[in-house]
Amino acid sequence: MSNTATAGSAAERAADLQDERLFHGEGLTGAVESFVRRVRSGDLGSLPVVIGLIVIWAVFQILNPAFLSADNLVNLSLQCAAIGTISIGIVLVLLLGEIDLSVGSVSGLSAAVLGVTLTQLHWNSVLAVVAAVLAGTVAGIVYGLLFTRFGVPSFVITLAGLLGFLGLQLWVLGPNSSINIPFSTWLVTFAQQMFLPPWAAYALAAIAAIGLFWSDWRRSRRRRAAGLSSGSMSVMLVKSVLLLIALGVSVWYLATDRGVGAMFVFFVLLVVLMNFLLTRTRWGRAVFAVGGSVEAARRAGIKVNRIYISVFVLCSTFAALGGLLAAARLASVGASSGGTDTNLNAIAAAVIGGTSLFGGRGSAWSALLGILVIQSISSGLTLLNLDASIRFMITGAVLLLAVIIDSLSRRSRASHGQA
Repeated sequence: MSNTATAGSAAERAADLQDERLFHGEGLTGAVESFVRRVRSGDLGSLPVVIGLIVIWAVFQILNPAFLSADNLVNLSLQCAAIGTISIGIVLVLLLGEIDLSVGSVSGLSAAVLGVTLTQLHWNSVLAVVAAVLAGTVAGIVYGLLFTRFGVPSFVITLAGLLGFLGLQLWVLGPNSSINIPFSTWLVTFAQQMFLPPWAAYALAAIAAIGLFWSDWRRSRRRRAAGLSSGSMSVMLVKSVLLLIALGVSVWYLATDRGVGAMFVFFVLLVVLMNFLLTRTRWGRAVFAVGGSVEAARRAGIKVNRIYISVFVLCSTFAALGGLLAAARLASVGASSGGTDTNLNAIAAAVIGGTSLFGGRGSAWSALLGILVIQSISSGLTLLNLDASIRFMITGAVLLLAVIIDSLSRRSRASHGQA
């Protein structure tokens, strides 16, 4: 390791210790000062996308008051679920500094497997869903083995997969280029008609707030046991109360229409699960370590190849799940399933949400925040009766801006680390 890198690491550790002292010693004031200092050092986190989402919602609400109506927000949340689920997998591969260009084709193939097994082979619906998800899992295993055994770049592997699995999707569909999934199927009911009763939605909001407090409290307890500074109890309480208020108001407002969609809740639960695995498990720490430096991770004893294979498998599995949700939402499968802009939106959502293209930095929450931005743009432009070409151009501009912010923040962190 170079002297510059060592100095940078030492500076970062010193900064973290300063943050901990502020956080512990001054409660809310210290937490705010710590946050401001991190932003100035280039550690922006999710701040840019949150600000961007607020601006987008404000602009579209001014242009069309129906944008923030409960009906439109319910539709927007349901539209987020399928592509957002695919984007979770993209976040994982980006954390390793890799890419998967075939998630659209894998999602389309899984949807085709579901349609054929369910309607033509008359399989049990649960068995058909399992087979469709396994199709994506197998694709991920193939990618992982090709990457680790032969060293083929992920860009090339997944580009080949994009074409190959698209062809396999067309072959599975056969001469019937479109298959209708019966509305009586539980998967279609789940995607289109199932909404949480208000009491269940409020209960989930309370559980989320309690879970946040419990997670922060456990982390604080572990740090105290290790002789390190621990977080302020007042900060933990404020964070949890603010989350409870935000979720409670959201549930109340959506309940004035149809309520919170079960499919959107499923997507959010997947995000929460992956966030837990990334931040609270040895596997998650290994993913960030490999994304930060493969050689350093290998020297630390991490089974690098296993991490790569597991991430490619998860990415393709999430693509399959997203394909099933999309098929259930439309109650049909066709040659265009997983096509059009599925790949672009899934990758754009991960990047816009704050996951770095350079590896090692990001969060599972990036998938949720990013897809909210993309679907908000799409929904707003649809309400304004603007052409789809405008949506592509705006989404592209937002994506470019997200990458520029990421590059600038990396430079800022590097300059502060060398200071």
